[in-house]
Amino acid sequence: MQGNNHSLPLTPRSRLERLLRERELRKSSRYTQSAEDGRDGGKEGEQLYSDSFINENDNEEEVAETLFADDRPRKQRLLVVANRLPVSAVREGVESYHLEISVGGVKEFDTRWIGWAGLNVPDEVGQKALTKALSEMRCIPVFLDEEVVNEYYNGYCNNILWPLFHYLGLPQEDRLATTRSFQTQFDAYKKANQMFADVVNQHYEDGDVVWCHDYHLMFLPRCLKEYNDKMKVGWFLHTPFPSSEIHRTLPSRSELLRSVLAADLVGFHTYDYARHFVSACTRILGIEGTPEGVEDQGKLTRVAAFPIGIDSERFIRALALPEVQTHMKDLKERFAGRKVIMGVDRLDMIKGIPQKILAFEKFLEENSHWRDKVVLLQIAVPTRTDVPECMLLL
Repeated sequence: MQGNNHSLPLTPRSRLERLLRERELRKSSRYTQSAEDGRDGGKEGEQLYSDSFINENDNEEEVAETLFADDRPRKQRLLVVANRLPVSAVREGVESYHLEISVGGVKEFDTRWIGWAGLNVPDEVGQKALTKALSEMRCIPVFLDEEVVNEYYNGYCNNILWPLFHYLGLPQEDRLATTRSFQTQFDAYKKANQMFADVVNQHYEDGDVVWCHDYHLMFLPRCLKEYNDKMKVGWFLHTPFPSSEIHRTLPSRSELLRSVLAADLVGFHTYDYARHFVSACTRILGIEGTPEGVEDQGKLTRVAAFPIGIDSERFIRALALPEVQTHMKDLKERFAGRKVIMGVDRLDMIKGIPQKILAFEKFLEENSHWRDKVVLLQIAVPTRTDVPECMLLL
């Protein structure tokens, strides 16, 4: 990143300016040390100092990336850790698998993906074969047995955390059974997170950045830091983070918050979600929230919003595909002369698909002149097939 000659204000007025100032001071101190180390130190230190400035047009995402820039080798690897790999694996034989990888990835880094392949592979031969097949796609599997998957993924993740983070609250049907099974599910959650950490530790090299994803792996930053406190760890949540009043109803609320705070950088989709997280840390843990994040015993965990979107260029390219053009022509002919209201959603209980259909029905009841002039086309992508509430929508 090239520098410029613009000086920063003495008193930072924003988060961006404070990050810039801190980076400048770190580089400046290195310049001073370098100048004292030898005859050639001045020239080397001057280069370090010159490189310490960040172009004032750089955005906050780029500046946030500099949090991981210290003391790393020139060629940096990114270890992306998620519950599921971006690969669908189907076992075809004792030592053979059929793999399909999804489109996407982080192209700016030398990336490795670490996660569960979505199937149970209990035998060593099968594990070695799948590991070899996935390595060609820069993917590294975490092998979870059926019992762990049931308690960790279907239990704690999907039955406890996911509803709570979407303001649905804890399960109400059988609270006694839920209470009895909660600790078992939470123990499995921590065990699974440790299994992910063990795989990360096996493949980690000095200078790597580890990027943990979503509510499935809230315990992972703590596991990684206990192994190596110099490891650069980020954690990003792909769902809402609820208000502190909702989060405090979770029995493991404090332990999960402190585990996430072990990360160097914590990211959310929106400012509100980030604010809720900082508020939960302040009100539940009693530690200080700052404009940059959360500070506990001298350690600052930066918290920020990083809105993400779809790969728009991929959709634009798809418009030119012959099969897409044919399908578009069929739809235009099928709905000729009528307005089309289209919805594209995951088949999920929080997406409001039944409510949307009922609302459309009510609209037609109250506006009879629109009948036969408008149609609702709903595309629902099956997901979370292990969650009974989602299957009820089918």
